[in-house]
Amino acid sequence: MKKYGRKQPARDPDKFSLAYTIDSNWRNRAEFISGRKEIVEFLKRKWARELEYRLIKEMWAFTDNRIAVRFAYEWHDDSGDWFRSYGNENWEFGPDGLMQRRIASINDVPIKEADRKYHWPLGRRPDNHPGLSDLSL
Repeated sequence: MKKYGRKQPARDPDKFSLAYTIDSNWRNRAEFISGRKEIVEFLKRKWARELEYRLIKEMWAFTDNRIAVRFAYEWHDDSGDWFRSYGNENWEFGPDGLMQRRIASINDVPIKEADRKYHWPLGRRPDNHPGLSDLSL
């Protein structure tokens, strides 16, 4: 299955937030976020907690202005404990092409460092790295 997504700004929440409408609404796990300012603050907290974050997404479905993706990412906390987070996201885009709604359901599973599957240097996943389906995730 093909990878999905564009190269995202590297850990710059202000630049990242420009992909969303000014009044974009998110649900991320049990947190409800409204507007770019809250998106920026959310991303600062997330990226401070989820260290060495590596992500793989695959498109699940799309129609009109909506896309569903499934994903898994690996990260560790500041204690060095590793996790694999699994989830699904639903995205809805406005007429200007910016995302106006993002709904994410995510589950975190503790893993041993030896059980990690994502071993590329920080940044974009290499083109030759297996995807979720290839890894049976």
